[in-house]
Amino acid sequence: MVLPDYLLRFIEEDAPSGDVTSDAVIPDITCDAVIRAEQEGTIAGLDEAAFLFSHFGISVKYLVKDGITVSKNDSLLLLSGDAKKILLVERTALNIIGRMSGIATQTRKMADIVSEVNPLCRIAATRKTCPGFQVLDKKAVTIGGGDPHRTNLSDGVLIKDNHLALVPLGTAIHSAKKGSVYKKIEVEVETSENALIAAQAGADIIMLDNMSPGQITRTIRILKRESLRDRVIIELSGGIEESSLRHYAALGADVISLGVLTHSVKNLSVNLQIMPKIIP
Repeated sequence: MVLPDYLLRFIEEDAPSGDVTSDAVIPDITCDAVIRAEQEGTIAGLDEAAFLFSHFGISVKYLVKDGITVSKNDSLLLLSGDAKKILLVERTALNIIGRMSGIATQTRKMADIVSEVNPLCRIAATRKTCPGFQVLDKKAVTIGGGDPHRTNLSDGVLIKDNHLALVPLGTAIHSAKKGSVYKKIEVEVETSENALIAAQAGADIIMLDNMSPGQITRTIRILKRESLRDRVIIELSGGIEESSLRHYAALGADVISLGVLTHSVKNLSVNLQIMPKIIP
């Protein structure tokens, strides 16, 4: 579970001066509530939601765990405690579960497609995440069976086209290797020729960006011919959608990174239903 202060900032954003509606109309009573899925999908974000409810004194009972595929109307969490506090946390918790579950569901679906074609290939996220939500986006990818890739710019070396617009490819790789012997060096290339240069210069991961299947096949063939294929991880990226994923998975790469996992999220619909108590 991510850091408590990080999650509590979401509540502060949503209720900087409290929940004025609940404070005005709800008496000091307790109640029970249930969070349910409104559609089928892979659930994520329950740990974060449970922390928030628990922080405000609400008793939480898990009915499923993160990573489980649920059906429509399945119950996820049971809540019991101060009614105002449940309503205070409600929308933030549902937003977290909905977004994370949407990402986990999409990731699971695409990971299964790739695994059917090439069990040795993994799918990975990119940094095309929601600002402020990056940690949860990446966690949701992991729950769905994907690789988070870099969490942030401090997490790994990835030399991209705008770096290479300023520094030659070979120079960039040598400088990066001098900068740290502990981090793998990844390079984004768009031609077979630059992929070969990157491998010869000692790159650990070569991202073939926006290449056609024919270009990818040619590049891998060249690396094999030069006895360099086994020294590098080959990653495919750029414009790969669900409709073309199976075809790309068959080309023999090690990783396929997909911005669509996080930049075009369709939330999984979940709701919270209060089970009211009779007010004396």
